[in-house]
Amino acid sequence: MNTFSSDYEERVYAGVLGKIIGVYLGRPFEGWSNKKIEDELGEINYYVHEKRGTRLIVTDDDISGTFTFLRALPDHGNTLALTPAQIGWTWRNYLIENRTVLWWGGMGMSTEHTAFLRLKAGIDAPHSGSIAVNGQVVAEQIGAQIFIDGWAMVSLGDPERAADLAKRAASVSHDGEAVYGAQVVAAMEALAFVEPDLNKLLDDAARRIPANSVIYALINDLRDWRASEPDWRKAFRKIEDKYGYDKFGGNCHMVPNHAVILLGLLYGDDDFQKSLMIANTAGWDTDCNSGNVGCLMGIKNGLAGIDAGPDWRGPVADRMYLPTADGGRAITDAVRETYEIVNIARALAGQEPAAPKNGARFHFSLPGSVQGFRCEDSIESRGAVRVENTTRALALHYNSIAPGRAGRVATATFIPADAVKMGGYSLVSSPTLYAGQTLRAHILAGEDNERAAQANLFVRVYGKNDEPEIRRGPVQDIAPGEAATLEWQVPDTDGRPIFEVGVEIGGASGSGTLYLDYLTWDGVPRTSAR
Repeated sequence: MNTFSSDYEERVYAGVLGKIIGVYLGRPFEGWSNKKIEDELGEINYYVHEKRGTRLIVTDDDISGTFTFLRALPDHGNTLALTPAQIGWTWRNYLIENRTVLWWGGMGMSTEHTAFLRLKAGIDAPHSGSIAVNGQVVAEQIGAQIFIDGWAMVSLGDPERAADLAKRAASVSHDGEAVYGAQVVAAMEALAFVEPDLNKLLDDAARRIPANSVIYALINDLRDWRASEPDWRKAFRKIEDKYGYDKFGGNCHMVPNHAVILLGLLYGDDDFQKSLMIANTAGWDTDCNSGNVGCLMGIKNGLAGIDAGPDWRGPVADRMYLPTADGGRAITDAVRETYEIVNIARALAGQEPAAPKNGARFHFSLPGSVQGFRCEDSIESRGAVRVENTTRALALHYNSIAPGRAGRVATATFIPADAVKMGGYSLVSSPTLYAGQTLRAHILAGEDNERAAQANLFVRVYGKNDEPEIRRGPVQDIAPGEAATLEWQVPDTDGRPIFEVGVEIGGASGSGTLYLDYLTWDGVPRTSAR
C-alpha cells in the first residue's frame, strides 16, 4: 500500500511506544510463573520495577533486535527483493558477539546465538535458522516473534507483505512454528493500521500460515475458549494443559507464549492496560509477550488508547537504548525510531523521507513526545521546572527562578550517569555530541511570562573519576512573547565525553513558560585528549 494515512506517523509512534512500554513493564519478572507473579506481585496493572529494585529504562534484546534488524532494508537499498541472507548479513554487521542484543547462551541453548554461530561459520539464512541444521526444538523458540514488529510497521495496511517480510526475517534464526507465530503477529499489526476489529485481524493472519500447524490450531482454540469461557484465568489453565511449557521443549518455546499474546488480546476488551495486565500476569516470557501486545494495541488504537489508562508515557519519556556495533545509534528515543520506520516505509513507496523541522534531532512533533527530556532533580533545581508537549513544542514551565535557584531540563547524548552500572544486556555506546559541534535551539517565550527569561544551553561531561561536570553556553534574555535561537559551539572538553545536553533557565527569570521548538547540532567534532 503506497497511500499513507494522515495519522500514519502517530500510529507508528504509538506502536513503538506500546512495544517499549510493554517490554519495560514485563522485564522485572521475566520467566516467572503465573502463580509466582500473583503470589508476590498480584495483577500487573502498572510498572513494578521499584518493587523489584530494578531500573525502568533498560537494555533489552526485545527492543534492540526489533529496531536493529529492520536496518537490513535501508542497508540494502530499501527494496522488497531483500533476501533472508541479506538480513542475516545485517545481523553480523550490527551484533557484537557475547555483548549486545542477544542472549548469548551458547550453541543449542540460545536459538539466536546458535544462528549467529551458523552465520559466522558461513551458513547463510535461511539455513542458519533451519530445523534441518539446528533441530526442531532450537528452531521453534520465541525469538522470531519478539523481533518482528518493525517489519509490520513498514507494511501499513498490507498484511500479505508483512507476513512475507516476517518469514524472511524470522528464518535467519528460526523455523517451523516459530516462523508461523511471527507471521501471525506481523500480519495482525500491519492490518491494524486500517482495521480496528480484532477478530478480522485474526481471520486474516490465520489465512497466512498452514492450516495443519500448531499455531493455527492454537488460534482456533483460543477463540473458542473466549466464546465459551469469560474468565481469562480459567482460559489460561486451558493453555497450560494443552500448550504449556511442559508440552514443548527448550528454554522459551514459541507456542506457549504465542498463546499468552492471544489471551491478552482476546480477553483484554480492547483496552491497552487490561490487555497488558493479562499478558503479564499470565507469566512466562513476560517482556516479549507484553511488547508484542503493546505494539499491536498501540498501532490499532493509537496514542489515545495508551493514554486512556494510567500514565504509561511519563516515566518512560520516550527513552530507549539500541546497543550495537553502531555505537552512535545506541542512545535514541521513540520519536527518532518512529521516523526511521516511517522513512523506510516511505522509501519502499518511492516517496521522499519525512524530516520534521528541517531534520532537527529533537523536534517534539508527535503528540506528547518529550524525546528523553527530563527535569533535573538536584537540590538547586528540584521542582523549578516541569515539561510537557504542547502543539509540537516542548513547554518548559518554570517557577520562581532566582539567583541560586535554576531550572534545567536535559536529555542523554551518551550513557547516562544512572545507567553506567546497569546490569543485564550491555549498553555499548558512543557519544552523539562532541566538542567543536554547534548546538542550536529555537525558543519562544510565553506572552504571560513575568519578565524576560534568562536562558542558555548547557552540556554535562564525565569529569575526574567520572563525576558529572557542567559546561554552559552564553546566556540570552528572551522577553515575553519573543523568540530567540540559542547558538553555541561546544568548547574543548579535554576529551571528556558529553553525556547530556539541555536548556537552563537562571538569573532572576521568575515564573513563566519557554517553548523549545527544536534542539539540534551539526559541524565537525574537534576534541583533544590530555
